[in-house]
Amino acid sequence: MSLAISLRKRGATVLVVERGEPGREASHAAGGMLVDCPLETPQALQPLATASARMYPEFAHELEVESGIKVDLRDKGTILFLSEKHPVSDEFTTVEVNDLEPELACGANGPAIYLPERSVDPRALTAAAIRTAKNRGVDFSSGDPVTAVHESGGRVTGVMTTKTSFAATKVVNCAGAWSGMIAPVAFPTRPVKGQMLCLVMPSRTLLQHVVRTPKVYLIPRSDGRLLVGATVEEAGFDKRTVPSTIQRQHQIALETMPKLRDAKILEDWAGLRPGTPDALPILGETSIRGYYAATGHFRDGILLAPITAQVMTAVINGQPLEYDLTPFSPTRFHG
Repeated sequence: MSLAISLRKRGATVLVVERGEPGREASHAAGGMLVDCPLETPQALQPLATASARMYPEFAHELEVESGIKVDLRDKGTILFLSEKHPVSDEFTTVEVNDLEPELACGANGPAIYLPERSVDPRALTAAAIRTAKNRGVDFSSGDPVTAVHESGGRVTGVMTTKTSFAATKVVNCAGAWSGMIAPVAFPTRPVKGQMLCLVMPSRTLLQHVVRTPKVYLIPRSDGRLLVGATVEEAGFDKRTVPSTIQRQHQIALETMPKLRDAKILEDWAGLRPGTPDALPILGETSIRGYYAATGHFRDGILLAPITAQVMTAVINGQPLEYDLTPFSPTRFHG
């Protein structure tokens, strides 16, 4: 959606062809943490992650103004409890957790550091992006999946869906976990399942910071909701929640913050992140001229939305690139 808006701003005629309902897959299931930390981000991805995190205030503000929808961009920061793979280093200073969040049972979670990160409500963000796109004249075809990209003489000519076909001189595969199911390019994307639940906190001020521990993360919303997540499962395209898994996450959340025992469970869900073999996105032009990919963002799709729109707009329009996209090339999986 961010790419559609960006291309439309530059005068392109844009059609979003969606297999279901726009914004109802990985984006709808995401937590919305804008993670920009070298301890957790692949080294090759760090420049894009940092750039995108810095773009977020302007990106979110523009969507809010154009759509009239608040996206709940919060800048309270993150408390990251360190694990064995995240040892304390000179780069980060540990903090007294009780001073930041008195209700956290920090003793059971080890040392922690503070990160000046933001978070956003992905569902509100997606709704704002969809309305903005429609206001700007982006067209939509919903409920009809693309089955193949047409090409002739090594150039793209359009796409075929289960019901019809659309002619186009440029096509971008943004199909997430389903990207590899569209012929003729077999992107090695796969679904990586994540189960989450949402609580209603007994007080909106109970937790202000995002909290990440080796076992769970807690993401507060300004309206008093609290997201608890998330599993990382190789379960194919199975989006069902498992009661025992949700109960285990709930119990870990209670151990992390005992006062959540008074919080009510609002809902639970599962989503499918688009994973790749090297855990990096797929960004750029394929071996077919005019056929591009912007997929495989795994756990960083919300974070990378602004920078993906920027770099892919430049690629599609043949403009100079500010960042090296070689590590993310669609052709890297084909020798």
